[in-house]
Amino acid sequence: MAFIQLIEYTTSKPEEVAEVVAEWERGSQGERTARRVLSTRDRNNPNRYCTIVFFDSYESAMENSQLPETQEYARRMGELMDEEPVFHDLDVQEDREL
Repeated sequence: MAFIQLIEYTTSKPEEVAEVVAEWERGSQGERTARRVLSTRDRNNPNRYCTIVFFDSYESAMENSQLPETQEYARRMGELMDEEPVFHDLDVQEDREL
């Protein structure tokens, strides 16, 4: 079953966050199990962001989480966030185009 992880966070350092994301993408090439990423910014709160990460399954997401590159990414991201992120782990029930 497809799986999505939604991560809500606030930061006043979006440029630094983008650098860390780019480093993770380069460093995890060929190893990561994340298949797609959407990055969003809240129009009503410009320091609030949501990242939506798509995986083939919950198990592949957990495998991705254990990668050393992902562990380092999470540590560095934590340093750039204004408060603790909120994680939502979501099993995909339906996926269709409208």
